[in-house]
Amino acid sequence: MIVLSAAPESGGGGSYLPLLLLVLLFAAMYFMMIRPQQRRRREAERMQSELAAGDRVVTIGGMHATVAAIEGDTVDIEIAPGVRVTFARPAIAQVLPKVTDETASAAAVEQAD
Repeated sequence: MIVLSAAPESGGGGSYLPLLLLVLLFAAMYFMMIRPQQRRRREAERMQSELAAGDRVVTIGGMHATVAAIEGDTVDIEIAPGVRVTFARPAIAQVLPKVTDETASAAAVEQAD
């Protein structure tokens, strides 16, 4: 006589594998996506807090200008002589390196060639 059991047999120790894979997936996502994004945000906030009058900047729209004045959360930039525009501080995407007399003269010699 054959007796069929309706109760499933438990496999035992293999039930933790899906949970472990899920934890590893979240850990990988944290280290590959979230941490670098937080670091970029901190660097951008530091750069925007260190803005000073006279800095050459690029806005998030790609406009190159010079910082004329800073008032709280706004930055007045000069896009042409005598033309000032007010931007929010987070709209500044990049501070360009300062141009010294040596680099300016080197650039002028390079253009002449």
